[in-house]
Amino acid sequence: MIFTILTLFPEFFESPFKTSIIGRALKQKKIEIEIINIRDFAEGKHRVTDDEPYGGGVGMVMKPEPIIKAIKYLKTKAPSAWITMLSPQGRVFNQQVAFELSQKGHLAFICGHYEGIDERVRLFVDDDISLGDFILTGGEPAAICIVDAIARLIPGVVGKQESVEEESFSQGTLEYPHYTRPAVYEGYKVPEILLSGHHQNIARWRRQQALLRTLILRPNLLAKGELCDDDAAFLKEICQKLDALFFKKHD
Repeated sequence: MIFTILTLFPEFFESPFKTSIIGRALKQKKIEIEIINIRDFAEGKHRVTDDEPYGGGVGMVMKPEPIIKAIKYLKTKAPSAWITMLSPQGRVFNQQVAFELSQKGHLAFICGHYEGIDERVRLFVDDDISLGDFILTGGEPAAICIVDAIARLIPGVVGKQESVEEESFSQGTLEYPHYTRPAVYEGYKVPEILLSGHHQNIARWRRQQALLRTLILRPNLLAKGELCDDDAAFLKEICQKLDALFFKKHD
């Protein structure tokens, strides 16, 4: 998998991609990350990449020419590169989108700045993604998050593929709670079932805990997830207990 990032601030990425799992994946050539400086494609002595918006208004807008030239340059080297603009107008990024994009061979992300990017750039992109309903100073932080989320889905980047498949959102639920040594800390104990060595019961407990946590914290995810009969029966039992508790308190 190749990632290309088009940005005005290449130095933004110098440290984040050198550490942890992503840094190791780069060294092992599981992934490649290329940074393209949009300013290199700007004209004039000062390499200006922004200008005042037509129609007036506050702030500056990124000019179309440098970005489009950078895209065309990339396309001459990698015709199949999937060009994505990072902007608040895009579809919201989530684990499903991460899985979808992880199937591509080459992803390119355009990092916006200022008040936005000249609308004509959209004529040269394949996708438009937002990290969420909030505003960042630019697309660079979003690019780091998105590359990280996608890269760890590439086989071999994370040590055990099973750990990726069991993570939050991967199965339509939040992840079950984790515990490690010591078994007792300041009187707080690890659940006995995790010490039992009974793998089938542990697997059932973990699944039920994931369902319960999702029901409490993110119930909207359950409507999208694939629930088996055991899942449905467990959730029904929990809801019945909650109903009984609620009505008992209010009789």
